[in-house]
Order: sequence, then C-alpha cells, then structure tokens
Amino acid sequence: MPQPESSRIRSKLHEVIFEADTPEGKAFDVILLLLIAASVLTVMLESIEPLQRQYAEWFTIVEWAFTVFFTLEYLLRLYCVLRPINYATSFFGIVDLLAILPSYLALFLPSAQYFLIIRAFRLIRIFRIFKMAHFIKEGDIIIQALRSSRAKITVFLTFVSLLVIIIGATMYLVEGGSNDGFSSIPRSIYWSIVTLTTVGYGDITPTSNLGQFISGLVMIMGYAIIAVPTGIVSAEFVKEYKKDKTSTQSCRYCGREGHDSDAIHCKYCGELLNP
Repeated sequence: MPQPESSRIRSKLHEVIFEADTPEGKAFDVILLLLIAASVLTVMLESIEPLQRQYAEWFTIVEWAFTVFFTLEYLLRLYCVLRPINYATSFFGIVDLLAILPSYLALFLPSAQYFLIIRAFRLIRIFRIFKMAHFIKEGDIIIQALRSSRAKITVFLTFVSLLVIIIGATMYLVEGGSNDGFSSIPRSIYWSIVTLTTVGYGDITPTSNLGQFISGLVMIMGYAIIAVPTGIVSAEFVKEYKKDKTSTQSCRYCGREGHDSDAIHCKYCGELLNP
C-alpha cells in the first residue's frame, strides 16, 4: 500500500535534515554548519565594543536572519520526526531550542543575546556529517566510563575536600598570626585548594619556615592526587572499549543515533529505521 503524500514528504524531510548518508542530507548539514559558525562569529564580533557601535544595526539584522532560519529548521525537525517530544527532549533537541531562545529573550532582556554562543554546541554535528560516527562511539565510551567510575570519583573528591579543609585549618594555625594572607580558615582553604591542584596563583604565600615546609609537601602531594582520577577513569575506559561500527542513522521515533552500520531497527526503542 503506497504511503500518503504527507508521509512521503515527512520521510524525505527526515532523510535530508537528520541523515548524512545522501548528497542532499550532507549538503543540508554542511550549509547548516557554515551558518552556525557564521552565527557564532557574529556573536563574538558583536561583543567588541567599537564594532558594536559602528555596525549595531547590521548585527541586529544578521542575527535575526540567523534566528529565523534556525527557528524554521527547528520546527521542521519537530514536524518530520514521528515522535516530536522525543526529539525535543533529546540532547540535540534541547541544544537546538536553546540556540534560538536567547534572541527572543533579548526582546525583554537585552543581555540575553550573548547566550547565543551556545550555538557552538551544534557544531558537534560535524562528527556525524563527515562520516566520523566512530568519534561519536568513542564519546559514548568515555561517557560510560565516567558513569561507571562515578562512585570511586565521588569517594576521591570527598577525601580531597576533607584534606583541603584540614590543610587549610593547619596553615591558619601556622601562619594566621603573622601573615595577612591567612587571615581566616576559608582563605587558608582557598590557598590549600590552589596549591594542592598545582595551580599556584601566588596571591597567598606562607612566610614562616614551617609554613613553607608544609607548602612544599602539599605541592608534591598535588601531583599524586592528580594521577588518581586519571587512573580510575582509564581503567573503566579500557573495560568499556569496543570496536563496533556505527552509522549516521537517526531514528525517526526516538531521534537517537549511534546504531550499527547494518542495523535495521533502532536499538533504543525497537522501531524500524529509515531505509
């Protein structure tokens, strides 16, 4: 039984807008990326005060042209997916919405227009467009590794938090009476955090011999502490690593990507993928 005309149009739109396997789809996405990059560049240039004063009207016109285009694109994305709410609540759906909202909010809050820089997140689509789906897969592996190690990282961060409090309190006792930098325990904790993370701003420094000795120990300790979360995540990364091949297919029902190259059905919702 042939599909209704409206269904064929929606299917074709979905193929062009969401897929990068066809010349039309790739052309659409490349043009979209160029417009996103131009929009982000416009926002950055507009923040330069001399340019803003001289070309304020042009910036406004160009920005609204981008906003109208991205609004139409967002509405078309909602139209051509079979379950719009799934796309609207997905990562890219939320980013696409946030990319257009600041322009409308700027009508009431002028400073909101600079939040348009969030459009830069949309450039992530480049991995899908140029057949780099394996990068998306690697990204999924990293995210999964972080999720798997969150309990260990939580324990580690709790330990570090207690450690900087103890070190800060100790330095307050050692330096507090003679060093204005260590005027309170919170200020001493700030120094402890800066030193333990090996940032070392140098705005607060110990002056007593004992304080400098403790400072040296904290600096050395910082290198060991930095290595701990790296080892935790790396171990989980090795466990999660897989060499599955993925395609650029996007499910018309749930909007999710990352399917195997020979997949027929969505591995998330089970629906039939777009042929």
